Amino acid sequence: MKLAIIPARGGSKRIPRKNIKTFCGKPMIAYSIEAAQKSGCFDKIVVSTDDEEIATFARSLGADVPFMRPKELSDDHTATIPVIAHAITASVENLSQIEAVCCIYATAPFVQPTYIQEAYQKLLTCKAAYCFSATSFPFPIQRAIRLTNDDRVEMFSPEHFNTRSQDLEEAYHDAGQFYWGTPEAWLEGKVIFAPHSTAVLLPRHLVQDIDTPEDWMRAEFMFKALGLHENTHTS
Repeated sequence: MKLAIIPARGGSKRIPRKNIKTFCGKPMIAYSIEAAQKSGCFDKIVVSTDDEEIATFARSLGADVPFMRPKELSDDHTATIPVIAHAITASVENLSQIEAVCCIYATAPFVQPTYIQEAYQKLLTCKAAYCFSATSFPFPIQRAIRLTNDDRVEMFSPEHFNTRSQDLEEAYHDAGQFYWGTPEAWLEGKVIFAPHSTAVLLPRHLVQDIDTPEDWMRAEFMFKALGLHENTHTS
């Protein structure tokens, strides 16, 4: 059994009701559920939520909501891994049947089924604990600067002031879309950003964090510019 788990709590502060707020014609969570469905990877798609309205939306879109997430796993400080571990044990009676589990964030409208498929295959071929989505930084991190307490500038890595950009090692960051993992990795609480993990690289134009109203506006502009809204309809 391959399991998709979409964590979607109801208490978003900076963008209220973010998980079901309409984004380019659909509730935000719809994109994650539909990508999971279209990937053809999963035997079950579960939404982990503490919110009855989100649960109703999820069920209407074809996802399972077999439990309501407990309060102690629904606050601002709860990490993703405990939420996924709880969802695994709450959704599947016989854990030995689980081959792999994919956490797909509910606020990832750019997530594409092909990358979910690719990441699953890489999880298997690399024999990794996790395989997650990542993308490259648009500027060399070795040339990053900081502002000091007296409002002056200094480099994080001054030894690279004269190094050509093309000679610097490329750096990557989490794309914040999905995370495949073995059931053992999730249930044992293994950290994701570690040597036992691998990554599938996404183009930067398919990556946008959506944490603030400004992020939301930028994401909608990007989504429309890419033509991804053309097959979108109000659900």
